[in-house]
Amino acid sequence: MSNGMKDYYHRVVSNEGDDDDDDEGNKYRPLLRQILITSPAWMLLFATGFSFGAPTVFIPQIRKEKNSTEAISDEMASWLSSVFGYSSLPWIIVICYAITRLGRKIPFMFVSINTFVFNVILYFSTSNTQMLISEILQGMNHGANLTLTIIILSEYTSPKYRGVFLTIKSATFYWGVWCANAIGTFLHWKYIPLTAIVLILYNFVSFLWPESPHWLASEGRFEECARSYFWLMGKNESTIQELERLVNSQKECIKNRRTFDRHRIFEILTAKLFYKPTLVCIVMMLQYNFTGKIVCAMYAIDIIKRITGSESTAYYVMLLLDGVTVLGMYFGCFLTRVVKRRSLLMTSGTTSVIFLCILSLYLYLINLAFINESRFVTIGLLVGFSLSVSIGPVILLISTHAELTPLKYKSHCMAVAAISYNIVSGTLLKMSPYIFLAFGMHGTFLFYGLTSGSCLLILYFCLPETKDKTLQEIEDYFEADVFDGFE
Repeated sequence: MSNGMKDYYHRVVSNEGDDDDDDEGNKYRPLLRQILITSPAWMLLFATGFSFGAPTVFIPQIRKEKNSTEAISDEMASWLSSVFGYSSLPWIIVICYAITRLGRKIPFMFVSINTFVFNVILYFSTSNTQMLISEILQGMNHGANLTLTIIILSEYTSPKYRGVFLTIKSATFYWGVWCANAIGTFLHWKYIPLTAIVLILYNFVSFLWPESPHWLASEGRFEECARSYFWLMGKNESTIQELERLVNSQKECIKNRRTFDRHRIFEILTAKLFYKPTLVCIVMMLQYNFTGKIVCAMYAIDIIKRITGSESTAYYVMLLLDGVTVLGMYFGCFLTRVVKRRSLLMTSGTTSVIFLCILSLYLYLINLAFINESRFVTIGLLVGFSLSVSIGPVILLISTHAELTPLKYKSHCMAVAAISYNIVSGTLLKMSPYIFLAFGMHGTFLFYGLTSGSCLLILYFCLPETKDKTLQEIEDYFEADVFDGFE
């Protein structure tokens, strides 16, 4: 251990008392403190899932109340279901800049306040315009989902728990979607924003957070960094060594830091450590979007009603599929502990493509009147599809994205990947009603099967295995001249 780090360590210990968290009484203290940090981040995602799921149920409810589909036109419905994807784009830039200049804590509190505000607007809304404003404000949350929350869950947690916390992140979002759909099925839709308003109040515990030790180190505030790091991770020989590596790496970055200019931009864009992992992350996000899972979640009632011809069946099948998705994600979380991530993605992704193609063929044969539609077969195929997608692509998108992103270009990689993701998801959500009309449901499922299968084929050749690999090993892989087997 360097003398400088010993000085930081002893100054912090002398101010805070005990200097060892290995004893039984303090064994679980770091975990509990990390849960204090991650639980507001999960709550933000849960509330975002609430808001995402709201249009699925409030659009048909309002149309039924006013006994007219013109109460919310098809054009307005498509905007209410997709506008947050486009409104998130400027917020991605703002958030990435804010987390670089202000740290992680202040931007998180601001996003939490925004969540409270747009749910209040939705609850008191009396017109389509007011609901649209609420959905536009929701864009900040979707911008934070692939930037701020990932950074918080990766920087504030120890390697031992990081993978679990990141995979829970995705499951929490779909928990929110499921709960919103359940509320909208059995109660008036305004209970959705009302519940979100109450839940998001919990996020004011973020006032108690320390600042991220990684950000403090990047700002040269090493004594504060040590204090924050030991508070989160505990004080023992292992955490002292990890802190020393963090401080030394950031000292080197600070020494080499230069003014941002056009030459610097070109240098970043042409750096292997930037464009290789960024392109892989973008392909992963394309593969996830082209599975059609996001579209199926948003337009679940419309899709199932078109297949079965029954609105009441559509609501109950929607809740069943939401439940299967959440349970599948938790099963996937377990599998990530015992199965290689790359193998899990390839297996589950291929299975989802097979289900999409079978669904397409099944619906095409029904369309030709060769066979009759069976609700049990339809539900079985949709359940199989939801399960295969949730076990792999849904949970692995976030965790692998966090692992592939290099520390040196973290904000740049996340900004580019998040912008790409939200443009694609927003466009798919906006265009889906027109795709349904133009190609029919059989053509829609075939489109998603072919596109997600193509992305999966690309990932087969360029996605490295990240399980049990250090972040430095992953960075070394992308800096290599040749993509040679990374077992």
